Amino acid sequence: HLLLFLLFLGPFNCFASYSRATELFYSLNEGLPAGVLIGSLARDLRLPTAGSQQAASLQPPLSFTLASHGLGGQYVQLDNRSGELHTSAVEIDREALCVESNGATIFGGSAAVSSSSPSPESCLLLLDVLVLPQEYFRLVKVKIAIRDVNDNAPRFPVPHIRLSVPENAPVNTRLAIEHPALDPDMGTNGVQTYRLRDNYGVFTLDVEENENGERTPYLIVMGALDRETQDEYVTVIVAEDGGTPPLMGSATLTIGISDINDNCPQFNDSQLNVTLYGNSSLGTHVATVHAVDMDLGSNAQITYSYSQKVPQPSRDLFHLNESTGAITLSTKVDGDTPRLHRLIILGNGPGCIPAVITVLVTIIKVMMRPPEVVPRFIANEVEGVVYLKELEPINTPIAFFTIKDPDEKYKVSCYLDGDGPFRLSPYKPYNNEYLLETTKPLDFETQQLYEISIVAWNSEGFHVKKVVKVQVLDDNDNSPVFSEQLIELSIEENNVPNAFLTKLHATDADSGERGQVSYFLGPDAPSYFALDKTTGVLTVSTQLDREEKEKYRYTVKAVDSGFPPRESIATVTITVLDKNDNSPRFINKDFSFFVPENFPGFGEIGVISVTDADAGQNGWVALSVLNGSDIFVIDTGKGVLRAKVSLDREQQSSYVLWIEAVDGGDPALSSTAKITILLLDINDNPPLVLFPQSNMSYLLVLPSTLPGSPITEVYAVDKDTGMNAVIAYSIIGRRGPRPESFRIDPKTGNITLEESLMQNDYGLYRLLVKVSDHGYPEPLHSTVVVNLFVNDTVSNESYIESLLRKEPDISVEEKQPQISIEPAHKKMESASCMPTLVALSIISLGSIALVTGMGIYICLRKGKKHQRADENLEVQIPLNGRINLHMLEKKPVEISNI
Repeated sequence: HLLLFLLFLGPFNCFASYSRATELFYSLNEGLPAGVLIGSLARDLRLPTAGSQQAASLQPPLSFTLASHGLGGQYVQLDNRSGELHTSAVEIDREALCVESNGATIFGGSAAVSSSSPSPESCLLLLDVLVLPQEYFRLVKVKIAIRDVNDNAPRFPVPHIRLSVPENAPVNTRLAIEHPALDPDMGTNGVQTYRLRDNYGVFTLDVEENENGERTPYLIVMGALDRETQDEYVTVIVAEDGGTPPLMGSATLTIGISDINDNCPQFNDSQLNVTLYGNSSLGTHVATVHAVDMDLGSNAQITYSYSQKVPQPSRDLFHLNESTGAITLSTKVDGDTPRLHRLIILGNGPGCIPAVITVLVTIIKVMMRPPEVVPRFIANEVEGVVYLKELEPINTPIAFFTIKDPDEKYKVSCYLDGDGPFRLSPYKPYNNEYLLETTKPLDFETQQLYEISIVAWNSEGFHVKKVVKVQVLDDNDNSPVFSEQLIELSIEENNVPNAFLTKLHATDADSGERGQVSYFLGPDAPSYFALDKTTGVLTVSTQLDREEKEKYRYTVKAVDSGFPPRESIATVTITVLDKNDNSPRFINKDFSFFVPENFPGFGEIGVISVTDADAGQNGWVALSVLNGSDIFVIDTGKGVLRAKVSLDREQQSSYVLWIEAVDGGDPALSSTAKITILLLDINDNPPLVLFPQSNMSYLLVLPSTLPGSPITEVYAVDKDTGMNAVIAYSIIGRRGPRPESFRIDPKTGNITLEESLMQNDYGLYRLLVKVSDHGYPEPLHSTVVVNLFVNDTVSNESYIESLLRKEPDISVEEKQPQISIEPAHKKMESASCMPTLVALSIISLGSIALVTGMGIYICLRKGKKHQRADENLEVQIPLNGRINLHMLEKKPVEISNI
């Protein structure tokens, strides 16, 4: 509404508001992308620009608005705050906007596209922009000149231009080419020059520009033309604009040379000699004259006439055909007819001096009349031509001939002259009657026309002949014949739809419609093959896949148009050639192989089965290991997977490999498969005793320990798995005051007290424990010595260590561990006098033990340094029946009773 109000008031206060109306001019190239800056209205109007201190203080701030979003508004984007004008996403096409160059304007609201100012080549985009607030209000007229770029090539309105030039056109003759090239671009970007790609040395081009700037090409003749030498010139006319780089367009230019009457008739000979018998019948052909004119059409029309020098009697005797030049006998020759006639004949052409030829006719006088041959045709005859169908039966009658002598003085005979399956024989009982008939069936395809003569002669040797032409009529007696009975074709798979395969060709020796051949597919042909009925072009409408079907075999028919129609059949075989369009395919995407550990190196782990549906080299597959190639190798030909080294399950229990299959195509195709190798355990590791850590370690067992109490345990592990890692514990050797007092749990290895300990049970117990797995086929085992010291205290370690060294060997009991047996506990029987006896014994023995222990301790301290180096070694004692404990130099380990 504000705009309408301003427009209404405009005519009345134009002078008052002059300071508030402004015009801005911009220019830009056509075809620019979105976001290109056209101009800043705020800057160009010298208004506070966005971001400046003055603009920030304005309340309300400056705003720029298009007065209307018409046709011009779609090509620009106006920033309402900054006043910057950019190109929009709609590309500006100068040729589409400014379709006229005569000042026409295309309006769209208050924005318009104009080409009226300032020049015929200008193209203006008009915008009305409102600037607010009120103190800065103004209506800005923005004019954007669209500059032309060379984005259009010259184009001829027709692809083929034809021009006619008379052959007598003089040099420098100028002929306008009516269809000049068009270029929507303007100025130098429009059409500038024309040229001929081949001027044949006789043509060139010139360009004339009219007052409107339109350029018209002219063809200029630069040499002599002769239609009889060359009647047509075909070249290419090229139009080129003035852009950088220049763009070009072309069309075919055919220059036809029109004929003028510059040639006259000519005879090949100047004289022709002819002999004519005096008894020739009327209409007898004497001779034919023929002149040639190199011109065309009416310029080459020739008529024949006698020269005025030819006497009238000769004109009356011989008739001359004005059109053909044929001379025939028009009146009968008698005794008064001159024997020599000189016929001067003129060949007349339009505007030419007549050509002249002389025909000398010599008439030979005949004293007697020749025999007469009178035909009476039985077969169909028209103007001396007899028509017979082929395959007519033998002895088909053609005509009767009556032979007679006009003077009835001479005997007349006759015979047949000429080649062909014909016979002329007397027809009895009549005299001088002869029958002409066939001797075998006629074949149109062998010979269509026969020319035979019935020759009659009298006893004086005078003869005459009657020529008979026999035209053989065609019958549909031949089937079409394919050039090949087996048509072998090939095509690559994945062909384009409607691909051309071949063009079938069959011939039919019959004539006319009977020899016209049509082509059809046999009933066994797949539906996606098509055969053109008329041309015989065989196509396939769909893509063929060799992997689906490699060979096609079906029949095709060739049928003629006779009645009834005849046909023949040929076989088409199509081989679909392979393309590398199939990747190698593994039987499974994941392969799993179970291999016993310690499998020998390069042994066969498994076979990787892979196929490729392609053929030949495209189907050849090479296998390779993508990872783990330092351990595994694969046989490319057989797909056998092997390990280079023996595999140990305890080091790594499984392997995951990726196998790549690559075919032999170009480019090659590939696929991958995952291979999982699981190592099956074999019993190749004996149990490893982790506790106790040494055969020289010991444990203090208090005498007050109750039966059934746990004393210690033997703990072992086995690196194998399954039954190979199931461990059983058993005591196979015992040493001590009452060694059967302890038992071991075969499953857990826990050692418990079996019976109550008595006074006389004090001392060192040595248990040889066998740790055995359940491996197959042969279980493996280890041994360890468990040392238990039954006493109230450990007052002298050196003493115990000396006992461990001096203790004799342990006898081995070959007993299998009985896992299910639970030991029985015996109760210690106490006596009333036992406490007193124990007290006295301890007091007396304690004194002796103290003195003895001190001596031993001093001696043993000297050897401790040599014993410390071996205190962490683990010894697994094999079962040899007897065990020498003094060979084990292990420091005892103190183990608390938990």
